[in-house]
Amino acid sequence: MKTNEKRIREPLFHVVKRAQIPFWQAMAIRLGAIVIAFLFSTLLASLLIGRNPIDFISTFFGGAVGTPRKVWNLAKDGAKLLCISLAVTPAFRMKFWNIGAEGQTLIGALAAIAVVFYLGGKIPNAPLLVLMFFAAVIVGAIWGGIPAIFKAKWQTNETLFTLMMNYVAIGLVEFFLKVWVTSGSGVLGELKFGHLPMVGHKYLLLIICAVVIAVLLYIYLNYTKHGYEVSVVGESENTARYVGINVGKVVVRTMILSGALCGIAGFLIVSALDHSVTPETVGGMGFTAIMVSWLAKFNPLTMIVSSLFIIFLQNGASEIADMFRIDSSFPNMVVGIVLFFIIGCEFFINYKLKFRESAKKGDKA
Repeated sequence: MKTNEKRIREPLFHVVKRAQIPFWQAMAIRLGAIVIAFLFSTLLASLLIGRNPIDFISTFFGGAVGTPRKVWNLAKDGAKLLCISLAVTPAFRMKFWNIGAEGQTLIGALAAIAVVFYLGGKIPNAPLLVLMFFAAVIVGAIWGGIPAIFKAKWQTNETLFTLMMNYVAIGLVEFFLKVWVTSGSGVLGELKFGHLPMVGHKYLLLIICAVVIAVLLYIYLNYTKHGYEVSVVGESENTARYVGINVGKVVVRTMILSGALCGIAGFLIVSALDHSVTPETVGGMGFTAIMVSWLAKFNPLTMIVSSLFIIFLQNGASEIADMFRIDSSFPNMVVGIVLFFIIGCEFFINYKLKFRESAKKGDKA
């Protein structure tokens, strides 16, 4: 008697979670993804803009690190981005999606400039810088703490809340510029007071501060009780409550820290670089910082590399736009391709494809 049982066909492959692979192997996969991304970009350059691939690559690297001045600019912009990336990291480790670093940094910069505007020239530079620092930290902490309090008390959506506060910060900057600049131009010139002292190169102190903050934050997140609580809340709020952690308190405290670090970033930007404030002072780095923090897996020390890498891509792409006289959309596309390959390679780091095994000899039909 024949059976009508249907044979279930096994899929060609399964996606299987990997065991943790060695660090060197993960880095090799990421470096391979970067190399493939650059090769793909050079191919596009040949096809779309008719440029020699070698010219494309040499221009890209030359634009980022071709001269000592460009190397210093890379380090300077990398330090700015690193400061803001470090600020969002404690919240991200807690899985509090703080999208408001742009506004928190900008409001800190505004607070520091307000101190200079009203007290510059009336008190010595050293106490002026101290007042600028504390004003930026306090205002940034308040700006970060507001959405955290709403989240802890009423479970509001932190992503939308922090995002909307960016626009409030921009509005406040525009308001104060209209008050301070009586000519109506809305442009506040470079202020003569509140400048950080120069240590060696004019960007060196900013770079040192960024690296010191990275080291201190690494110690805080990995070797202190508060850092442990942040990690536990990020893994599971229910587990955190079970072991006696006050989740609401940790959320508010951590976001105050994130806002304060954004305030420090704002202080450094206006006291070491711009000596003024505009709605574009942060220049979108608050959003770029999200990618930097994620690429580094929320490790403050690894962020030193990832922030420099992002700035390297941006500066190299800008040089291509200038040299080849093409629209800025193409360099942005190059940056996007490289980041896409890097993000895509994380799949192969965390998962593997297990293909269907061939039927064994001797199996009955």
